[in-house]
Amino acid sequence: MDDDVEISGLVIDRTLTRFGKEFSFYYSSYWRELPFTQGFNVTLTETVFPQAGTLLIMEINGQKIYSTHFGRRASSIKDKAEQAVLITVDYLAQVRANALLGEGADLAISTQD
Repeated sequence: MDDDVEISGLVIDRTLTRFGKEFSFYYSSYWRELPFTQGFNVTLTETVFPQAGTLLIMEINGQKIYSTHFGRRASSIKDKAEQAVLITVDYLAQVRANALLGEGADLAISTQD
């Protein structure tokens, strides 16, 4: 019996600093508003570099699509989250388009004649 349950559409927060947590807060609020996120999970991972700030990496289903650096002073974290959402929208659209092209490859080839 195959009773696997798949949970998707999540933002997994692995941030460590207040900058990372704030980024996660803004990004997650935008993510909830996006349509067609089922089947996709976002992971936010933050690495701290003493005296240099942190590096935040965003992955969707294991594919790195965005990274940013937070210095020791607060920069516009909300702007960075908005930029990440725009990149996310582009990425999701590309994945969906590629999936449709894969399903309709025969149709696409026949219409190019």
